Amino acid sequence: MTDSTKDEQRILQFLSDSVAKGERYFRAKNIADHLDLSSKQVGARLPKLVEESDELDIEKWGRARSTTWKVEPC
Repeated sequence: MTDSTKDEQRILQFLSDSVAKGERYFRAKNIADHLDLSSKQVGARLPKLVEESDELDIEKWGRARSTTWKVEPC
């Protein structure tokens, strides 16, 4: 991944660390709470990270009250 913002790098690092611990499903709000960002900030960046991440397979997986993201290592 190239030319990413610091927030995008922080999100990817959080997701990588969480996937390494066995977590697979995330909501923007949960990511935001851990990174001191708003869920809107995270939610706006995740679709971009889907396209640009080389280390993680990020997939928009489900939508109930909020979007769930499925994340797996590539």
